[in-house]
Amino acid sequence: MDEKIESSAPQKIRDRLKPLPDGTFQFACHPNVSCFTECCRDLNLMLTPYDVLRLARNLGLSTTAFLDAYTDAVVEGSPLPSVVLKMGDDGRRLCPFVSTTGCRVYADRPSACRTYPLARASRKHRVHGTVLESYYLVVEDHCRGFEEPRLWTIEQWIEDQGLETYHRMNNDWMDIVTHPRVRQGLTEKQIPMFYMASYDLDRFRSFVFQSRFLEMLDTGALDVEWARTDDMALYRLAVSWLKFFLLGEGPLRPKKAVQESA
Repeated sequence: MDEKIESSAPQKIRDRLKPLPDGTFQFACHPNVSCFTECCRDLNLMLTPYDVLRLARNLGLSTTAFLDAYTDAVVEGSPLPSVVLKMGDDGRRLCPFVSTTGCRVYADRPSACRTYPLARASRKHRVHGTVLESYYLVVEDHCRGFEEPRLWTIEQWIEDQGLETYHRMNNDWMDIVTHPRVRQGLTEKQIPMFYMASYDLDRFRSFVFQSRFLEMLDTGALDVEWARTDDMALYRLAVSWLKFFLLGEGPLRPKKAVQESA
């Protein structure tokens, strides 16, 4: 097994990860499976920035309102702040979006939910910069979905679950948070700015267009005006700003006048 996923996977599933030597697996999930929605409780479900954005829009909320209502921030024990989905306090710790008929936000469910019963480990090739992926099966005792006859390849599962866009958007952000300099930890000034640009994109939008952001920075080929109304343009701008703010890289640069007056 890849050392990377052994160390990065949540502790509670590490001994349940099984390799897929031929890239195929047998699985199906539907209301007639006896354990239906059992996997939707007692979760430590970390959300990516793209997860937060999709869920907030599904619910008709700003990212700020969504984060306040449905997530807990995790700061201790990690060099970077993260957010986890807040489970219900009903004794079973149910996902707030699960119902007897299934997921109420299915079209915009988080990437971890889409990937299950697979687990994905990814890294960038040090020379070519291409994303290298490894997949493992998460075999849980309660799951009866593995008894269903449907056979999948990894590629078929990715397409069926709509993971292509999620992977693309998550990869852009993961490039930053896995950078060795970022993994060393952030300063007190950087932590709230990282949290805002990663998770609270509506507040980041206000930061861009209601502060001196555009006066201070040359945005290069980025069409920043699209970010006023287009969430994908806003996401790309936030990722570019994080690269600049944390690493001094990417298309954003201080404007010459700002540099000369510094």
